[in-house]
Amino acid sequence: MEHRTQGRGANPLRRHADRARTRLHAAFALTCLLAVVVGLALARAAWTDGHRTAENVARHRHVVTATTTGETTYRAGDQPSSRPVAVATATWHFPSQRPHRATVPVPSGTLKGDTVRVWVDDDGSAAAAPPGRADIALDAVGLGTGAVAGIVLVGGALVAVCLRTVDARSARDWESEWAGIEPVWSGRLRPGPGAGED
Repeated sequence: MEHRTQGRGANPLRRHADRARTRLHAAFALTCLLAVVVGLALARAAWTDGHRTAENVARHRHVVTATTTGETTYRAGDQPSSRPVAVATATWHFPSQRPHRATVPVPSGTLKGDTVRVWVDDDGSAAAAPPGRADIALDAVGLGTGAVAGIVLVGGALVAVCLRTVDARSARDWESEWAGIEPVWSGRLRPGPGAGED
């Protein structure tokens, strides 16, 4: 009985369309499961690769003490919705007393002549800080979530198209069967050769 209710038995009351719908729903459920597995695998790979990249970058990043030589100004953030970033011209020496001068991000309220910490590369040029754990995690989650959403959307679209095809075929079959059954069920004779003749 259980096999029949789930569409796996040879139930004569279940039409081909019913079995096709059951298989399509099962296929979509498997697609969702596959999407989760793929998403987790990609997120894990991105996390591992992000840590490896961050460690490699950190080997070539150094923190130096710089002295501001100008007043603090503000520039637009990296994202349209982010807050303005405080910047100021500063000088520092790295490596071996090699002088450098550039406009770098500084804490808000920094005054001319204050000392600030600046990230630089092996040549002493201003550089971005190594990626942190939060940035790596955000990238990994974004990649995994994007993969899950993409697979589910594509799988859902394909299943929806197949279901529409099944429904259309089922409607045509029903109309064809009804055309043969309705006259007998209602007692109305079909018009045919000789109909209306005396």
